[in-house]
Amino acid sequence: MISASSNEDRGRVAHVMAGAPRGGAELFFERLTMAQMRDGRAVQALIRQDEGRCGRLEEAGVDTRTFRFGGLLDLRTRPGLRRSLNAFRPDIVVAWMSRAARLVPSGPWQMAGRLGGYYDLSNYRRCDHLIGNTRGLADWMKTQGWAADRVHHLPNFATDFSDVAPQRPGFLPQGVPFVLALGRLHENKAFDVLIRAMTHLSGVHLVIAGEGPERGALEALAKAAGVAERVHLPGWIGQSGPWLRACDVLVCPSRIEPLGNVVIEALSAGVPVVASRIQGPQEILEGTQDGLLATVEDEKDLAAQIGSVLESSVLAQKLAANGRTRFEREFSQNVVMARWSAFLDGVRA
Repeated sequence: MISASSNEDRGRVAHVMAGAPRGGAELFFERLTMAQMRDGRAVQALIRQDEGRCGRLEEAGVDTRTFRFGGLLDLRTRPGLRRSLNAFRPDIVVAWMSRAARLVPSGPWQMAGRLGGYYDLSNYRRCDHLIGNTRGLADWMKTQGWAADRVHHLPNFATDFSDVAPQRPGFLPQGVPFVLALGRLHENKAFDVLIRAMTHLSGVHLVIAGEGPERGALEALAKAAGVAERVHLPGWIGQSGPWLRACDVLVCPSRIEPLGNVVIEALSAGVPVVASRIQGPQEILEGTQDGLLATVEDEKDLAAQIGSVLESSVLAQKLAANGRTRFEREFSQNVVMARWSAFLDGVRA
């Protein structure tokens, strides 16, 4: 058990997150705060009210406080944040995304804005440091006028799925190859391109696990394209690991994807990855043999890349093995936590 004194020795960090119940940044926020708590830091999480997130953080021992994080008429969140931070006395406050960065008050602490996308940097003008979860983001921040010593590249780590038992979705026919996609049903994710690609992949089934505003349009597209019997939209799933481990290919077809947590999760699971040549996935996979990239918005190229994996067990095994090695080298929890610790200790010093 970690004592209170050892927590003090490691320094104190407060994380402020005004995010949604689901999302890649929100999930990593939870994983990181819990891991830092286990690592011996004093950690506080200041979040929007969400029963599930509160329960998970509190169970892990994280000091968790909730706020409205509303609009201009919200007169309570900023004063509430100030009271909590003054009582907690952090060495550094990490503001996750724009709303948190705008609302976190100044005080006797360092302030870092953590970005997972190309956001309006005017929201971060009171920050002492900026954190980008890709090299591309960090480089872009510097081009926007931020000094190199105030910009930090700290990647995400993903859950290690290597020991999870594979389990195919029960609704799939036996013996058919299946492609998996994970994410919010939003136009940025380009699941429409993936559904159209299915018209070029005979006999292959597609599972898109997620929910969102594009559900109706995607269902209609699958029907119009004649692939509705092979396209399955089961909604959000509680645990993606078993399906991820069981699929033949993980596909990330996005139009916009600053990072692509699902790509890292697939590397962790030792599953072949096909992604669009865009932002985060391109940074991870370009010039490697760790996964395949397809032209953005090109259903035929996407189908060709998926088909090449399904048709060659040698290629599939090579991508899976290389991807797993890449995960261990760059995106495992121990590696990423060491980088976060070096940043926090450096700021504190």
